[in-house]
Amino acid sequence: MRTCSVCDREYPREEPWRCSCGAPLDYASQPLPDSRPAQFSRASGVWDFADFLPMGERVSLGEGWTPLVDAPEWDATFKLEYLHPTGSFKDRGAATVIAEALEVGADRVLEDSSGNAGLAVASYAARAGLDAKIYVPASAKEAKVRRIERTGADVVPVEGSRESVTAACIDAVENGAGWYASHAWNPAFFAGTATAAYEIAAQRNWSVPDAVVTPLGHGTLFLGLYRGFRALEQAGWTDAIPRILGTQAVGYSPIADEEGSTPDAAAANDLADGIHIRDPPRAHQIRHAIDETDGAAVAVSAAATERERDRLSGAGFHVEPTCATATAALPQFRERGELQDGDDVVVALTGRND
Repeated sequence: MRTCSVCDREYPREEPWRCSCGAPLDYASQPLPDSRPAQFSRASGVWDFADFLPMGERVSLGEGWTPLVDAPEWDATFKLEYLHPTGSFKDRGAATVIAEALEVGADRVLEDSSGNAGLAVASYAARAGLDAKIYVPASAKEAKVRRIERTGADVVPVEGSRESVTAACIDAVENGAGWYASHAWNPAFFAGTATAAYEIAAQRNWSVPDAVVTPLGHGTLFLGLYRGFRALEQAGWTDAIPRILGTQAVGYSPIADEEGSTPDAAAANDLADGIHIRDPPRAHQIRHAIDETDGAAVAVSAAATERERDRLSGAGFHVEPTCATATAALPQFRERGELQDGDDVVVALTGRND
């Protein structure tokens, strides 16, 4: 069953894709394992953590188990999520959302995305033998659109804002064009991104860091990390939940704006297009995760994003601009006291430079 994240109405897993009140749905309960295995094979991708995942089908392209790398110049450890098969952390959610599509009998999946999620969903749909239709901004990078098309998916460019793209995809879903494999709405996607937390803990011998930092748009990884670390604590595998810290782009920073963490005079950060989300459907859950973990969100300028991307490349980390906001925000978090000297910090490097 699925349950509404706001009004608690219950629905079958097959449909609908959101509650009649307009809020997102989540699984009614979180599966938890009875005991922790002595070791993992690391050969099954995210499915090494199948006991935490609510779907019986499996789809994989070898995602998961991305490296944890020391980054002393940043006084942090980097989780190299850009080393996934399609180049971003979205592969985690794509694996589980396409598995869910198979489980409920879908034959065509729809997604709206500025790039990474669309490529991931299209790729995993191809792996599973499902048709896919991906709605993208008309301004999306041509190279990424071509990669989506090469999976065999239909690509639908939409003029207007990022919200216009979502609206066009939702309209198609409501008219029966396919099953909504949304990285913002579908709870199966968040079950997959939660595996990043399981891996971080496993790679650290079941200790958790003081804080985890990630870019924040729809909250796909932000909420996945929160839910994953919470599930580990509930299962008794770990004894704490780290602070979850999110980085947004100036001009597209609804959560950071609420916290007074956006410079009033700064121009919009149009470089970090992967987090250009002004009205995330799970904003209430993002705020809850911040409150529960004593977390925070800050906004990063285009200038800081560009400088940080160059700095990361100079150290051998070739990431896209959206990803660079996470390390660019570290000085802000330290100046504001959200991070203290000596804190054990993991930063998710979420997408590679194409």
